Amino acid sequence: MRSLKIERKLRNNPGAKTVRHAARSPRETAKVQPGSARRDEKSSLSQRLGFVLKRPMLAMSILLLVLALLAGLAISGARTFKGAKTVVSGVAADAGFGVYEIRITGNRRVPTSTIFAALSLKPGQSIFSVDLPSARARIMALDWIASADVVRRYPGAVTVTVLEKRPFALWQTPPDKNGQAHLTVVERSGGVITTRDVEKFAKLPKLVGQGAPEAAGALVDAVLNHRAVSARVAAYERVSVRRWNLILNDGVVVKLPETKWSRELDALEHLIVDSGILERDVTEIDLRSPSQYFFVLKGGEKKDVERGKET
Repeated sequence: MRSLKIERKLRNNPGAKTVRHAARSPRETAKVQPGSARRDEKSSLSQRLGFVLKRPMLAMSILLLVLALLAGLAISGARTFKGAKTVVSGVAADAGFGVYEIRITGNRRVPTSTIFAALSLKPGQSIFSVDLPSARARIMALDWIASADVVRRYPGAVTVTVLEKRPFALWQTPPDKNGQAHLTVVERSGGVITTRDVEKFAKLPKLVGQGAPEAAGALVDAVLNHRAVSARVAAYERVSVRRWNLILNDGVVVKLPETKWSRELDALEHLIVDSGILERDVTEIDLRSPSQYFFVLKGGEKKDVERGKET
């Protein structure tokens, strides 16, 4: 947890007064005859006072708030609600209900200073004037923030708890009207996180093509279960928003079918490990046919092999 404490200073308010508590005099016990109505009234009053005294923070909060409101109304002399509200907020801050500490937890990628700036709080402002929904909305607008809670902690603290998004892959967006493609960090659900500092995430899976982020999760997981394939995949290319190509690190393109591609990953693992297919002059491996493999050689020659008879 990161906590920012702000030195408390009294506002320059000529109407603000220091409240001094008079020394308590020894309690005098009234002499009351047993069974009298006066003793019953005293007992009832003692019970009520006891309820409040057992909760000192509650008692102090109620007392200070009432004093702040009364002082604000007396001092302001304002004829508008806005003016009265401003003065009351100032008196409340001077009475101890000012923001003098901000606690931020849960952030790892987002700097604490960025979240503090998004809160847009002024040191010492009345804690009652903090617009929690607006502050939360500003934090939620930050790139890496998945959720945020902003809570008052009386008398003078605001607590911020955030949950950050988890990066899943790097997505190369389709070219824009100027022919420029951009790299974007995305979540597993496909949601865009950020386009900043993407070089820090070079080890994440690379996705290419329209619709790739939303559909890649199952394929990436399946590839990770095939050691030889996983070690050689450089990118996952979404084709026509319906099927996948695997781009291997030596430039070889592996074409997968729209469905039952999990079985074809098993076949590709076999071709790499047992048949040494990548040691040959191939540029393309087409696994879309259920009965044959199709290969394109570097010279442009095409070759097909019946499944089960590859060497």
